[in-house]
Amino acid sequence: MLIFDIMGILKRIFEFYINSSIHVALAVVSLVVITVFEFNLQVPNAYWYFVFFATITGYNFVKYAPIAGLHHRSLAKSLRIIQVFSFICFGALLYFSYHLSIKTLVATGFFGILTILYAIPFAKKKSLRTIKGLKIFIVAIVWAGFTVLVPVLASNMTFSIDVCITFIQRFFLVIVFTIPFEIRDLPYDDSILKTLPQKLDILGTNTLVAALSTIAFIVEGFKKDISLLYAISLLFICLQAAFAVFFAKKEQSKYYASFWVEALPILWLAVFCLLRYFLS
Repeated sequence: MLIFDIMGILKRIFEFYINSSIHVALAVVSLVVITVFEFNLQVPNAYWYFVFFATITGYNFVKYAPIAGLHHRSLAKSLRIIQVFSFICFGALLYFSYHLSIKTLVATGFFGILTILYAIPFAKKKSLRTIKGLKIFIVAIVWAGFTVLVPVLASNMTFSIDVCITFIQRFFLVIVFTIPFEIRDLPYDDSILKTLPQKLDILGTNTLVAALSTIAFIVEGFKKDISLLYAISLLFICLQAAFAVFFAKKEQSKYYASFWVEALPILWLAVFCLLRYFLS
């Protein structure tokens, strides 16, 4: 009986970890760490907390704001807990924002506005999320900008061709990371959204993913300063991301996308750190 109680508690903790967007926040922080390692950036300590709490606040807003608006009087207990948690994270976000430069906050604010417009209708009752063919590209722009461009600004580093190439690589990879979610949502997404799996079917989507992953790796060769360790880790994650899409199905397991695919940036960071430790 005790074992079952412990398992039940661990399951609830795990579900809160996923549903409260802590897992996503760690993935975003991992991508920022990769950027910092690649360009040897020096970012303020407060920036790390800022990224973590901003991700939780933003993602929970996108996921739960529409639900809360419609059912605020009858929210499930778990959702109310997530609301309280998100409010605390928002408070922490405000606190750490005071320790960052204006240009960092302005850049973050731009991507924050895109996030808000992604979730809330602003023109003819449409949000960026519901404009056909746009959904996945907005997600990719926000992730790539927040994990590449903003850290560079926060460290007062000048933008270079290498930074631009890394932004393009990250943009392509985030598209690949997001496709398993779109495959999962095929039975539920309105056909008017024109998501990539809807437009290209599964075979066409896999072909596109192979092309994007290949391009993301090849353009590494156009950088002025190429890090062999970063290039190896990039090749690894390009292959892993492509495999993740290849094995994604419409009837996938509950946590295939929300845990395993979302964990790819964390895996990428782990591989990069191991290479730095053993080969540098």
